[in-house]
Amino acid sequence: MATAVAASPAQSRKTETYTDTKRRDDVRGLNIAAARAVADAVRTSLGPRGMDKMISSGEQEVIITNDGATILSRMSLLQPAARMLAELSRSQDAAAGDGTTTVVVLAGSLLRRAQSLLSAGAHPTAAADALHRLATRAVEVLHAMAIPIELSDRDSLVKSASTALNSKVVSQYSSLLSPLAVDAALSVVDPAHPDLLDLRDIRVVKKLGGTVDDTELIRGLIFDKKASHAAGGPTRVENAKIAVIQFQVSPPKTDIEQSVIVSDYAQMDRILREERNYILGMVKKIKASGCNVLLIQKSILRDAVTDLSLHYLAKAKILVVKDVERDEIEFITKTLNCLPIANIEHFREDKLGYADLVEEVSVGESKIVKIMGIKDMGRTSTVLVRGSNQLVIDEAERSLHDALCVIRCLVNKRFLIAGGGAPEIEMSMQLAAWAKELQGMESYCIKEFAEALEVIPYTLAENAGLNPISIVTELRNRHAKGEKNAGINVRKGQITNILEENVVQPLLVSTSAITLACECVRMILKIDDIVTVR
Repeated sequence: MATAVAASPAQSRKTETYTDTKRRDDVRGLNIAAARAVADAVRTSLGPRGMDKMISSGEQEVIITNDGATILSRMSLLQPAARMLAELSRSQDAAAGDGTTTVVVLAGSLLRRAQSLLSAGAHPTAAADALHRLATRAVEVLHAMAIPIELSDRDSLVKSASTALNSKVVSQYSSLLSPLAVDAALSVVDPAHPDLLDLRDIRVVKKLGGTVDDTELIRGLIFDKKASHAAGGPTRVENAKIAVIQFQVSPPKTDIEQSVIVSDYAQMDRILREERNYILGMVKKIKASGCNVLLIQKSILRDAVTDLSLHYLAKAKILVVKDVERDEIEFITKTLNCLPIANIEHFREDKLGYADLVEEVSVGESKIVKIMGIKDMGRTSTVLVRGSNQLVIDEAERSLHDALCVIRCLVNKRFLIAGGGAPEIEMSMQLAAWAKELQGMESYCIKEFAEALEVIPYTLAENAGLNPISIVTELRNRHAKGEKNAGINVRKGQITNILEENVVQPLLVSTSAITLACECVRMILKIDDIVTVR
């Protein structure tokens, strides 16, 4: 009996063992299917002829957009792999600002090819490694196609901003918004750090009324609120001396929550008199410094100003703008080249900002406060966006943000590349040729993934109502003849040299899209089980 037991492991070693991989394949298949469903949902909104999506939330909020990052960030996705694609779009938005739909469509196409490779018997790790090599090689191909530019070449910057805006809802206003975005971006670039552009230095103020045509770039400051003139204070001040204060011009409160009981009128009068003297003392100190415009930060503890303090400030001929948001203080002080004042004791003339004119102006149905002619103005700019309804204004702001991000990409990496599906076809052709030089499974995987890149020109043609198969075949033919910059001209419905049509995009958008898409697909391929934890 003992000999029989001892012999059984040896027998099992000689015979083939069967490992059940069905669960792993099912999990991988589910992940790929979920991610592809997300990619297919945004695929129709790719390109200048792409469709828009209407996003409706539970609170009756409606958004109309075709920006991939906005659509995916609003989707309530439950499947983890599907959420990875939404995060992929967010990563592209952070890295480049444009190409958020492209990156998701690209990932969906790569996943489709990966699924066919896996069903043909390829190992997920082999496919993931092939993708890594493909991404590195694709970036080299893009670098070889790129055209260097200088920031002084304003026309090229405007062209690339126009390309980013052409696929948006407000594309008919691209001739206005593109130069505006370029001027706003270039005005905040610091010569000491010429390859850095901080978009926080560009403030976008949205105001209902008018049309997008009324959008303007302002060399100064704008407050989306009217001046406080409840007590008849001034609404226009020339040769302004501006103070940004973070303290309250109102009677002090006790540090802890408590009530004071006043029993007779004499004490009550005394309290009111003390309050008046306290506020009057503050206003006198403010006036003594020569200040005639006061910007008061919003207070959460108590009222930043009371009717009494507004009355005294109006008598002192000081223009007051109250309820300035806490997160705007840094931008305001940088623009005015002044310091925020946290205490009345620190109120000195050297902490003030100077401007030629501060006035309240009517815009549409409401009023705004404009500060113009700022002395020693910091490197910031303000854009006033107008629109006939809130949906248009919000979409104009998102489009403007994409255009600014495109210019930021060009400031960081000063290379342009053709648009219209040209780089994707060129990458696909060169990678397919490279796959022939390789051997084994890697060659087969890279050939499959190279074909997946054709999804971008295919989708562009499909969304423009053209015949995608004949367009992509013709495009391949033109690139095989050496026309690197041949791309799909959706306006003419044919293939032309896309550089001559001024359809250009920053190199960073394309390199970031291919790298991030490959990274995300590799991650999904390497997942073989989902473990739920309570």
